[in-house]
Parts: sequence; structure tokens; C-alpha cells
Amino acid sequence: MGATRYREWQAPVALRDSVMCMWSSVAYEDSETLVLPDACSDLIWEQGRGAFVAGPDTGPAPVAVQAGMVLFAVRFRPGAGGPALGLPLSELRDQRVDLADLHPALARLLPGTLDSKTAVSRVLDVAGRLAADGSADAAMAHASRMLGDPRARAEDVAVKVGISTRQLRRRCHDTVGYGPKTLQRVLRFRRFVSRIDAGDADLAAIAADVGYSDQAHLTRDCAEMAGRTPAVLARLRGTG
Repeated sequence: MGATRYREWQAPVALRDSVMCMWSSVAYEDSETLVLPDACSDLIWEQGRGAFVAGPDTGPAPVAVQAGMVLFAVRFRPGAGGPALGLPLSELRDQRVDLADLHPALARLLPGTLDSKTAVSRVLDVAGRLAADGSADAAMAHASRMLGDPRARAEDVAVKVGISTRQLRRRCHDTVGYGPKTLQRVLRFRRFVSRIDAGDADLAAIAADVGYSDQAHLTRDCAEMAGRTPAVLARLRGTG
């Protein structure tokens, strides 16, 4: 058995407009994990601690994992986190903030003393309340999908979703946590990570396939978002 068992599963149908997935993590020994930018934000319950929010990252976030650590979480889609949490998501960029500082009443539903079964149910309930109070921004959800194409221009995306370029930038900061260009870079980097996780080893081919101008371009982005070269990152994730 590895140091940590991590798994993901689909959220209930009613939450899928706002929630990308649910996930859990159970640690069996002390270790360190590297959280990478993914354009999402997470509501996380930790046994012994309670609930906190992981804002959208723009760089690597090393996490010290202790044996026995148990986490349950929902991952909000790009464009859904800000509306659900009821604040500009840029305020949480690269941060981890206790839910009690944002929504004290909801935080009281998720104390660290819950048993695992109750915690999963309560995390879903709290996510549902947040999603109901702040529906995902449909225009930004559409814009986020289009910005997944590295060739897309913010000006063209704004026209297609029926808002000005200035509004697109503002609403992107509010709902995603950063601007359209950063979102494009993060989504492109995640496509690279998905490819190496799938076992692809030809870094030059991957760089071209996912939208980098060349391998040097990939290396620069990887250094900023993972703090490592692509080859080192692939080895760390067990594919290099």
C-alpha cells in the first residue's frame, strides 16, 4: 500500500454544474505531496481540523502529510468557486482559509470530530447549500471551456459569451481567481500533467500536442507551476 490512498468520484447530478468531482485522501505514513495548479478551488474537511477552502493555485503547493490524515472534499469547477463561496475568488488565490472565516454557520456543520461517513454526507450538504446560494456563472463556465484552447484569444472569447473584454477579465478574477491568460496557462499545464500521468514519456511530442510553442516553453511553465523540470515532475509522478 502506498503512503496515501487518493480517489475521486462523481458528485450527485444536481451538483455537477458547480462541482467537478468529490475526492478523498487517506494517509498511511508521513510523506509530502505536491499540489499543482488546476484552475479549481476545493472545500475540504480534515479529520481533527474541520473544514477549509483551498483557493486556486498559481504555483506548486507542497503539503506535509501525516500518517492517519483523512480528507474529504468537493472540487468546484473553474468559474463556480467564486459564486459558490460568495466572494471574489482572487481573494483566495494561493491560500488555504478556514471555512469559519468565510461562512461560520456552515463551518459549524463540519467539525473535525465527525466520523468519516457523516463527514462525506455533510461536505455534500454544505457544497449543495453553497452552490444553491451562488449558482455557477454560465458565461464564465463557457468562457473557461473555450480558454482551454491555447489558441483562443480573450477578445474573441468575450465576444462569443456576449460580454466585453474588460468584463471577461473582471469576472474571470471573481469566479476563477485570476485572469484569462493565467487560466489558459493553467489549463494547458494540466493537459501536460494528464498526459504524463497517463504514461506518455515523449515530452517534446506532449509539449506540441497540448499547445506549447516548443519544449523550452513547457519547461518554463513547468518550473513556475511545479517548481521542477518536466522530466523531474514526470519521475515524481511515477511516469518518467
